[in-house]
Amino acid sequence: MILKISPTPSLQGSLRLPVSKSYSIRAFLIAACGGDSRILHPSDCDDAKVAMSVASALGAEIKIPKPGCFSVKARRRRPSLSKVNVKESGTVLRLLLPLLSIYSDKAVVTGEGTLRGRPNKFLTEALRQTGMNIRGAGEKESIPVVYRGGKISKEAIAIDGSISSQFTSALMIACPQLDHDVMVTIIGQDLVSEDYLVMTRQILSLAGIKIKKKDPRTYQIDGGQIFKGLKNFEVPSDYGLAAFLMAAAAVTKSDVKLTGAFHDNLLQADGRMLGFLQRLGVKFEKTSKAIHIKGPFALKGGTFSLKDCPDLVPVMAALALFAQGPTRLVDIHHARAKESDRISDLRRELLKVGAEISETSDTLVIHPQPLSVYTRDVVLDPHRDHRLAMAFVVLGLKLGASVKDIECTHKSYPGFVADLKTLGAGARKLKSI
Repeated sequence: MILKISPTPSLQGSLRLPVSKSYSIRAFLIAACGGDSRILHPSDCDDAKVAMSVASALGAEIKIPKPGCFSVKARRRRPSLSKVNVKESGTVLRLLLPLLSIYSDKAVVTGEGTLRGRPNKFLTEALRQTGMNIRGAGEKESIPVVYRGGKISKEAIAIDGSISSQFTSALMIACPQLDHDVMVTIIGQDLVSEDYLVMTRQILSLAGIKIKKKDPRTYQIDGGQIFKGLKNFEVPSDYGLAAFLMAAAAVTKSDVKLTGAFHDNLLQADGRMLGFLQRLGVKFEKTSKAIHIKGPFALKGGTFSLKDCPDLVPVMAALALFAQGPTRLVDIHHARAKESDRISDLRRELLKVGAEISETSDTLVIHPQPLSVYTRDVVLDPHRDHRLAMAFVVLGLKLGASVKDIECTHKSYPGFVADLKTLGAGARKLKSI
């Protein structure tokens, strides 16, 4: 389906923000590892639904005693992991793989769409070295991933953290369930997305699991720990998804209020977007329950390191098109290993609107042009990447655009288009152009 966006003069109204996909996924999988949990208002996105399905496959009993409340009782059924389809969720795939040695004798993990070709080699190599007989397809060891037995038997595991923190998060969830202690050491030139490791440890701590950080690259994980469940865990609102709505309000005449649950004690890597917006010249008011923004703003460029928040690359690039002065997005090499190549694919599409944009292996540089120079109403291909699609919609509010495969936004934000239309965005779905 194609979404046609018309230049929109103003956005006004109030919206309830979607909640964090990353916290929802981790909450369901950690809840499935032990104890009784109550997860309040989790995300309804496709990836969170996959996490629920995998939690059930791990043997958890999941019920909804009342709207918005999910009861998860671990180990109530025999695990059923002989064949698992994680759809397009790279996070669920990676968090699941070490758990196979605990919950299954043999398994095939399949997936779909953008998950094909995404790299898992650093994780599968590390698991083989511990004693698991596991291998993915092709050089990158993508899906399907086949597990033929074997257990995590080593007391020291080295894992490369240069393209994803999810590999380390996966070990953090699995290793406390082993009958021996494990020292996890992160290797590789760069450590990326470290905030997500904090996120994983925070949820594990709420479930009664202790992980000792010895230094920035070393974690001691005691075996034999008991998962006690998550008691009334309210999933926080998602700053990464709020970023698209705030960006939309920043480039249009707007008066927008975004309500939600902003639990700032629960770290979100994409919470850095608030600081980025302030540096760009965007002003807003934030409380624990709402963000209020009135645009437009005269944006200004700058240099931004997205080492720990690569998901913000597309929306930052879209905003940079309308700034005064160049914008450099740096430390983003790991953005190439997402649903799309978020450097080259993003650059290729933005060139269609007349952007002056260059790339290196880990950098995007955007030199903004006068609004009159940009090409209007172009057709943009998000390469099945939900965050590219939402960034292109923001761009379309200024220039007009048609965005292909808009349904890919269901991966993280099923209500994105409807929410923007509620605020007054001119958008309609087409079967073809």
